[in-house]
Amino acid sequence: MLDDISARLAERIGDPGLLPGSGDFAGDGRLAVRDPATGAVVAKVAISDRDGARAAVDAAQAAFPGWSAMLPQDRAAILHRWYGLILAAKEDLARIMVAEQGKPISEARGEIDYAASFVQFYAEEALRPNIEGVTSHLPDAEMELWREPVGVAALVTPWNFPCAMITRKAAAALGAGCSVVIHPSAETPLSALALAVLARRAGFPAGVVNTVIGDAAGIVGEWTADARVRALSFTGSTEVGRLLYRQSAETVKRLVMELGGHAPFIVFEHADLDRAVREGIKAKFATSGQDCLGANRFYIHRPVYAEFCARFVAAVEKLTLGPGMEDPDIGPLIHDRQIDKQKAHVADALAKGARLLTGGNVDKARGPLFFRPTVLADVPDEAAIMREETFGPVAALSVFDAEDEVYARANASEYGLVAYVHSLDPRRIYRATRALQYGMVAVNRTKVTGAPIPFGGMKQSGLGREGARQGLEAFTEIKYVCRDWG
Repeated sequence: MLDDISARLAERIGDPGLLPGSGDFAGDGRLAVRDPATGAVVAKVAISDRDGARAAVDAAQAAFPGWSAMLPQDRAAILHRWYGLILAAKEDLARIMVAEQGKPISEARGEIDYAASFVQFYAEEALRPNIEGVTSHLPDAEMELWREPVGVAALVTPWNFPCAMITRKAAAALGAGCSVVIHPSAETPLSALALAVLARRAGFPAGVVNTVIGDAAGIVGEWTADARVRALSFTGSTEVGRLLYRQSAETVKRLVMELGGHAPFIVFEHADLDRAVREGIKAKFATSGQDCLGANRFYIHRPVYAEFCARFVAAVEKLTLGPGMEDPDIGPLIHDRQIDKQKAHVADALAKGARLLTGGNVDKARGPLFFRPTVLADVPDEAAIMREETFGPVAALSVFDAEDEVYARANASEYGLVAYVHSLDPRRIYRATRALQYGMVAVNRTKVTGAPIPFGGMKQSGLGREGARQGLEAFTEIKYVCRDWG
């Protein structure tokens, strides 16, 4: 099936045909998947409903005892095969992603490498959860701590990273010995289907990996209500995260949530301005700005504010805009709601006194979902863009005078995912990293993520961590055994 999908999507054929959406769980409904660059339907997918969601849990629950009892090295071998198949299909997977998500092809290829790295990491990490001895405080007693898989895990993933968010969750859960039910975004089901095909080819036993496509409210609602689903991992908006939190309370599930972000990007005087501009472009405009790690608020020290603004605008105006297969710097946004948000944030900021330095509108020649990379200066804190996720290619620049001031402004947010700091003063770097209330702090660089690091945020940016050993531990329970031999 993978080869057929990639051929259709790469050639953008007129008749997309029907692709099986969720195997044994599919119903009679149909979902049209559109290329955001052109609006054309690139595939139609059979979708499921609550009955299918329940059937997927049935399958996962039936498969769990055998999968969890399998020797860790045997589970690891299957994960390693999945890793190899993903890398071998890198170009196919990247083209599928471009067709349904719109990101530039080089970014899509990079995401496949990133996605595969989690499978490789957890194939190795699956061998490491050992029984841990405890020094006994009771006479004649031996004590041990066992890590056991929590059970069936539900994984709910977004459209902006349609491969990596699946593997980051699934590889950890599978490595721990859980079986999984996966619900990808309706905007990007094809990447999930392709990964499911490769998982079957890798040799996961029937029922261990289950993908269900359809209406999120019905499918995920079924899973949050099902006591057999013992863990829920979700990446998406804070608003939806709050809803799932409430829905999961009745069955007291293990929750891992990577929610919204509103990253501050702080540039102090005596920073390397060339590097700050270069990294600021990456932090703002990667994935066309549709990234929870995207820099939303740029706070620039007054002594370098004017120069930074000039250099930043010059760099932004060199960015290219176009369909993903042309490998531009900026691709289309995923849907018209994203365009509406960019327009609203720009208009609101201008109404509150900000200055438009470049961009600010749709590139109609390219199409209705292509928003020009935009820079706003002198943006006041009361502007919506300084409080809400923009999730698009609009950078908001503001000046600050004092160190304590910028920390207070940066922390005045319900979000706490990532913060970016640029300075060459080691004492200031230390103070900044201590003061900022964020789960991750990037100093003089943008790229900080990867399989070996615990990804996650503070406050309403989420619960728990993904990646690293903590990502696998999230899908385990600790069993304490106290033994007296008599």
